[in-house]
Amino acid sequence: MSKIGLLGIGYSVPEKVLTNFDLEKMVDTTDEWITQRTGIKTRHIATDKECNSDIIVPGAQRAIQMAGIDPQEIDAIIVGTVTPDYMFPSTAAMVQKKLGIKEAMVFDFEAGCTGFLYGLDIARGLIATGNYRNVLAIGSDLLSKITNWKERNTCVLFGDGGGAAVIGTRDDAHELIDVKNYGDGTLGDLLIQPGGGSVNPISNTVIDNDLQYLQMGNGPEIFKWAILDMCKVSKELMDKHGLAPDEVDWLIPHQANLRIMVKVAERLSIPEEKVVITVPDYGNTSAGTIPIAMGRYLEDGRIKSGQILLLTAFGAGFTYGAALIRW
Repeated sequence: MSKIGLLGIGYSVPEKVLTNFDLEKMVDTTDEWITQRTGIKTRHIATDKECNSDIIVPGAQRAIQMAGIDPQEIDAIIVGTVTPDYMFPSTAAMVQKKLGIKEAMVFDFEAGCTGFLYGLDIARGLIATGNYRNVLAIGSDLLSKITNWKERNTCVLFGDGGGAAVIGTRDDAHELIDVKNYGDGTLGDLLIQPGGGSVNPISNTVIDNDLQYLQMGNGPEIFKWAILDMCKVSKELMDKHGLAPDEVDWLIPHQANLRIMVKVAERLSIPEEKVVITVPDYGNTSAGTIPIAMGRYLEDGRIKSGQILLLTAFGAGFTYGAALIRW
């Protein structure tokens, strides 16, 4: 029987690379300090002239090519991002324009770093209605655009990039076994961009106080909740489908911090050699980390047909989720 799943996946990042040694010249930090605390060595950064849709379109094109469909067969484009091209129109509409797709439902949504998993959930629901055949689900962010490059505790963490998946119903689809997402608004202040919305509209006061930049609250609290919530939702899916830790071929966590990823694997009893790790090369690309990581390991041939993938993420909101895919 046909099943809902991934027909294709692709990712793309800006060409410009920023190393830890480059950051040593910008803020009071060292390569050793960044590496020990985060595992990050390099990240890709968009130029002043590049926007989110510019970066993600090549990845979307690769996903459509892998799916083996005509772009005109895409009938919904959804983008999880906290760094849209504009407040409106949607980044999804800009992607549609640049891909030359004539008719599709288009919209953006915010779920922070959990954006790609929320996108899988939304795409699955859209297809289940019977009104949509092929959904282009995107997770992409250019966090460099809202990063304060004078603030060393945050500017060392983030990079730019994203990924896209074509979700559809086909006999040869890589089955989306299940996906589950949550939110906890009581933790919203832990990761926030205070300025630019209706609470603090853009003004001289907002600019003078750097409220246009992302802010991280209590680091230890973020660390704690990230581990607790990713483990909770991952365990929920594993138990629901009777999946033992040794049956998971790859754990693909949000690539925010290597120490968090290792702790999650440890608590789920999944060995570290089964953890997909790309954070040293890209840093935290928010909604882009999971599809970038999947794309890299597919290119390398490490993800193989029939393997069980466990995806999990946490992000601003506070959001968190997990998905199971049989590749």
